[in-house]
Amino acid sequence: MNRHRAVHQAAALLLSYPDPNWPQRVAHVTAALTQLRGPEVELLLCFCHGPAQAPTLELAARYVTTFDRTRRRTLHLTHYTDGDTRRRGATLAALKGRYRAHGWQPDDGELPDFLPALLEFAARCPQAGTPLLHQYRGAVDLLTQALEAHRSPYVDVLRAVQRTVPAGPPPAPVADAPTPVPFPLLSAPGDEGVRR
Repeated sequence: MNRHRAVHQAAALLLSYPDPNWPQRVAHVTAALTQLRGPEVELLLCFCHGPAQAPTLELAARYVTTFDRTRRRTLHLTHYTDGDTRRRGATLAALKGRYRAHGWQPDDGELPDFLPALLEFAARCPQAGTPLLHQYRGAVDLLTQALEAHRSPYVDVLRAVQRTVPAGPPPAPVADAPTPVPFPLLSAPGDEGVRR
């Protein structure tokens, strides 16, 4: 469903670190989402119109405090499934292999279990990415609970993602549609499939 792809792409952008381009990113996401309807879209727009409007430095400090200082609220999903074990290394390698099998190369500076990367993969390659989101639904649920306990405004972004990945068995695979994501990341010609 195209709306789910748009939600995944928007959530990927909103869960990425608020760099100096943050105001433009939020404006881009907001403009694209206002063309869509649905409860998950409303949750993302609530975040865009509220907490995302904070000064970038303030939001960056909040982001670090929220996601980088404790494993209970990490955006690296294999911490919830594998912990700090050797098995985690094998899981990360398998994730990277799945991305490569579909022509996807996450940024060298981030691990393949980084939720924004996984969400962008699901937006761009839903046939392969949606089952991965189902696989990590439990980790997303744990992160959402931790954000609720922390009273983080990012919880609306996670709730939006949860609405696109219902609990239970994943749906039957559907061939990827050739239609583009409603608002792809800006990229240079020839680097399709490479996350920046």
